[in-house]
Amino acid sequence: MTSPFTGTITSLLAASSPRLTPQQRLDSTLTELSIADNASAQTASHKEPINKGELVEPLQRINTVMRPHGLEFEMSEQSSRIITRVIDRESGDVIRQIPAEEVILIAERLEEIQGRLISLEV
Repeated sequence: MTSPFTGTITSLLAASSPRLTPQQRLDSTLTELSIADNASAQTASHKEPINKGELVEPLQRINTVMRPHGLEFEMSEQSSRIITRVIDRESGDVIRQIPAEEVILIAERLEEIQGRLISLEV
């Protein structure tokens, strides 16, 4: 099975020809990437939505690679949002979390009261 990026790689190799200017090579590459992106978007539109369980294993693989670099990814249990943490590799302390804990709590509370904000009384 060929990847949508196979054509992009081929065009990159062809675009590295010395007769093209750097701007022409850039334009050619961007055009090829947009075509490949559109093709993969059309393929993805025919698939079922991804559920939470399908993301657990990829997140574990990403964490295995990124933890030595001080990055950690986690899925929020309640909201199914991806949480990114920048960790101090020496102390293990969280330097930064995106989204912040306060934002996650606000989003969870808003989800709880969703539907209660607007009264449909006549």
